[in-house]
Amino acid sequence: MSLKGKTLFITGASRGIGLAIALSAARDGANVAVAAKTEAPHPKLPGTIHTAAAEIAAAGGRALPLAVDVRDEAAVKAAIDRAVETFGGLDVVINNASAISLTSVEATDMRRFDLMHQVNTRGTFMVSKHAIPHLAKADNPHILMLSPPLDLQEKWFAPHTAYSIAKYGMSLVVLGLAGELRAMGIAVNALWPRTTIATSAIKNLLGGDALMRRSRSPEIVADAALRIFAKPAREFSGYFLIDDTFLAEEGVTDFDRYRVDPKQSLAPDFFVPEGPLPPGVNLNPVG
Repeated sequence: MSLKGKTLFITGASRGIGLAIALSAARDGANVAVAAKTEAPHPKLPGTIHTAAAEIAAAGGRALPLAVDVRDEAAVKAAIDRAVETFGGLDVVINNASAISLTSVEATDMRRFDLMHQVNTRGTFMVSKHAIPHLAKADNPHILMLSPPLDLQEKWFAPHTAYSIAKYGMSLVVLGLAGELRAMGIAVNALWPRTTIATSAIKNLLGGDALMRRSRSPEIVADAALRIFAKPAREFSGYFLIDDTFLAEEGVTDFDRYRVDPKQSLAPDFFVPEGPLPPGVNLNPVG
């Protein structure tokens, strides 16, 4: 199923995974509403809503840059309404915007706690809430959260309880909303990477260039996302998907092309349940 002429609303789409999904959809001829906070260049972060829109247009799509703070309900609702007015409807919503702070309970500033919950859990809930009436009119509507499987083990919480609660909150929205919207034919799913992904968060907050080299490119998540959107919404909902496992089930066999540095072993991401690797997946250096 092609995304040509379909409209995607993507939070946090000015860079990283959100932008990668936007560009993949644009190559298919999609309309993309770029909903993010960055309007002016940032000294440490690449891209703005305007540079993202230019890249989307160059890739073959139509773009609408929207300055949106997902904590602001009026701004979220206005942005969704404007996307629908501009493109004539809404087909896909991707809740990608997220805040992170890998701190212990004692070291977590409560303002940072509130930020993570307002952006991750509340923002996901709110964007989805205001999109539902428009998605209900689409032929094959999807909501996708960039959030982990609900693998509730102590090891995922003890090092950074505040972040884990906020991130799992996004997945709890998937769990509830998939059931709530099933009768309406709106698919709600979660997608999460097996390994770290080469984004600004990895470079600036988690591990610098060394961890970037042990990561996969955002394109692996984008490729998985587009295959999700091709699924019949009435038949494919309520799933918590790991990127390479899902792609392997879809017939993808070459995962080495997503490596940033083939000579490095891949770094596992948080929250990935234990289990055998899918066919074709190798976390060790190539060769």
